[in-house]
Amino acid sequence: MPTLEVTNPQPRLDTYLVAQLPEYSRSRFKSLIEDGHILVNERPAKPKQSLNPGDVIDIEIPEPTSLELIPQDLPLEVLREDDDLIVLNKAHGMVVHPANGNPDGTLVNALLHHCHGQLAGINGVERPGIVHRLDKDTSGCIVVAKSERAMKALITQFAERETEKIYLAVTARSPAKEADTIFTNIGRHPVNRQQMAVLEPGGGKPAITDYEVLMRADDGTCLVRCHIHTGRTHQIRVHLKHVGAPILSDPIYGKPSPLTPRLMLHARQLSFNHPVSGERVTCQAPIPPEFHPWTEPNQLCP
Repeated sequence: MPTLEVTNPQPRLDTYLVAQLPEYSRSRFKSLIEDGHILVNERPAKPKQSLNPGDVIDIEIPEPTSLELIPQDLPLEVLREDDDLIVLNKAHGMVVHPANGNPDGTLVNALLHHCHGQLAGINGVERPGIVHRLDKDTSGCIVVAKSERAMKALITQFAERETEKIYLAVTARSPAKEADTIFTNIGRHPVNRQQMAVLEPGGGKPAITDYEVLMRADDGTCLVRCHIHTGRTHQIRVHLKHVGAPILSDPIYGKPSPLTPRLMLHARQLSFNHPVSGERVTCQAPIPPEFHPWTEPNQLCP
């Protein structure tokens, strides 16, 4: 159990802990505080609690909690694989890891079978190899770590924005501009807690999305290429809605469409530095058939 003694006044406990123990994220400390694993002067702490010189912080880091993960022989489309990582084209409708309501049938269950259990773990609840996530309704490129060295290196790359993530989206309406950069803060919606929203400065976290319209259809729908520089929850979905062009058939930020039953968002390309060789790796996920009315015969998607 690490113990810290405060020497200078600190405005926030969680910020201070991240500075002292940078191997853990603020969200990780927030969870530890909420679960009662962090005490200040032997009393339960709060994330935004201010600190004074002489305060003593006791931190308990619990062992990873097993999710009782079951290997399952499920279809996987592998784009690249070696001893350290695997890149997949995640299917639309597949949840990345088990959680309440989705105990199995997930990408993690399939990977445990495919990799014979050889996936990296992380602190906290075990979610083997998961470095980043895609929403259930989003298809496309996702990289998973098979070794601990790959896990650490890839987490750092995502955190320091050394990766490149390019998506294709079909929007229900046309954005006003052919191309633009959307730079806002995104955080939890103040009323609907299932949604994220663009917030005023000081709220949420910065989110940056470059977009370019590739094709405008006669019915007003558009094929849009998005390059995201940050990885906020629902970032592209929130940003495109913000500029008046919600994604077609988005069940959370839009409405159903007779044109397609699925959320029209696809992680088309992912680039990163290989955690061992250092080479720049770029993987592309094939364009799903549902996107073909907007991509063929135009061939607009590199």
